[in-house]
Amino acid sequence: MSAEQLLVDPVDAARRLLGATLAGRGVRGIVVEVEAYGGEPHGPWPDAAAHSYRGLNGRNAVMFGPPGRLYTYRSHGIHVCANVSCGPDGTAAAVLLRACAIEDGIDVARARRGELIRTAALARGPGNLCSALGISMSDNGIDLFDPDSPVRLELADPATARSGPRVGVSHAADRPWRLWLAGRPEVSAYRRSPRAPVPGASD
Repeated sequence: MSAEQLLVDPVDAARRLLGATLAGRGVRGIVVEVEAYGGEPHGPWPDAAAHSYRGLNGRNAVMFGPPGRLYTYRSHGIHVCANVSCGPDGTAAAVLLRACAIEDGIDVARARRGELIRTAALARGPGNLCSALGISMSDNGIDLFDPDSPVRLELADPATARSGPRVGVSHAADRPWRLWLAGRPEVSAYRRSPRAPVPGASD
């Protein structure tokens, strides 16, 4: 499968990324949790929680690019988070990689994350996922489907997913755009932003 499989809306792209294999710098895992994000108000998927909502800039340019590129950013200025661009070139959309189940390179991931970290928690949460797989800000924009890329993605057959509100966003907080594989201990806990409206009061 190729990046063309991600030429779809962000929620469908999120579904297609569940169960995919993510490999980077000696570690390989299965994507078990993702979160979809759209784009600008006048675009096909307006999303006030997305980095691209206010338009194209140097920071979010990869979200507007062709599908299958890695978009990295720092959360709270500290933790690197990784997204996969989706949708047609020129239209902003991406899927945040929230959790992986590490299958190969567990010792490498544990060396990066800490010797006392449980296996199920090595890549639970977006920042921990990037830490475990050695993903850094310098990976921004790489083609995940290029066999020579330091981080690579291989899609699998569509998986049955559960869905619910996104984690920690204050806008569009009730959208069920977080998807995960049921029964996986690597999936992170849901935490609603204290800045979000009460449940049911947010697009």
